[in-house]
Amino acid sequence: MRSLVNYFGIGRYVPASSNKDLGNFEVIKLSDNMDKIIPFFVRYPILGMKSQDFKDFCQVVQLMSNGAHLTEDGLAEIREIKAGMNRGREIE
Repeated sequence: MRSLVNYFGIGRYVPASSNKDLGNFEVIKLSDNMDKIIPFFVRYPILGMKSQDFKDFCQVVQLMSNGAHLTEDGLAEIREIKAGMNRGREIE
């Protein structure tokens, strides 16, 4: 995860408090997600169930880039998408 910061030139590595060998790669800026992260995973697709989470992530990024997160309806839509990601996703 640490090397992703160097590879993409964005984000930061945040170590887990319980184990220095574990941590997260965090990208906060919307523009970094739109310009670097999403194009990378479009070019090198995620396989399996996580591909559906990526699709939802892209949808949320698009909503945010259009300012939907600034309205109650848009924020509700984003929350609904988020609730269906990862463990919240129904297995088809």
